[in-house]
Amino acid sequence: MPLLLLKNLPRYDCLLEVARNFPDLDPSACDAYLHLLRTGDEAFRVTGSNLASHGMSAGRFTVLMLLLDKSNGQPLAPMQTPAELAENAGVTRATMTGLIDTLERDGLVKREPDPDDRRRMLVQLTALGHTTLVEILPGHFQGMALLMRTLTEAERKTLVRLLDKVAEQAGQAAPRSKPAETASAV
Repeated sequence: MPLLLLKNLPRYDCLLEVARNFPDLDPSACDAYLHLLRTGDEAFRVTGSNLASHGMSAGRFTVLMLLLDKSNGQPLAPMQTPAELAENAGVTRATMTGLIDTLERDGLVKREPDPDDRRRMLVQLTALGHTTLVEILPGHFQGMALLMRTLTEAERKTLVRLLDKVAEQAGQAAPRSKPAETASAV
């Protein structure tokens, strides 16, 4: 789902005009910010299109990738708790429960009681979940490469450095709250 919801961004001269009435508006900062959001929307659209072609949502894909990451690429990954998955995905535990429910229903993950603490459940990627990821990932990686091929290696490194600076500033401007306090999308 797009965040910006603007197909066409305002022209820079329009931002300059608005700044006359709102002196706190920095036209170049606003222009860069709007371009950042629009680019993010386009990147999510490309990713979402590939995932949708496999009947997968971004949330479900994230859970599968978190489980694959822990497995060193092996079909049967070490298990994680739903709370660990929620923390790593940045979503609430309730959202994670819903994601796990649908993934388990589709046979992509399984839940088992923790052998050391029967009150806890552990989640594991199934062989079908691994196979599904193996089918999705080539298109996923091709989509990333397609978007980034317009930049040279040096430009990509500069982009990463600049985006890290913006992300750090965002963290200082509004520190992240705990996942239980944030809205999340499935």
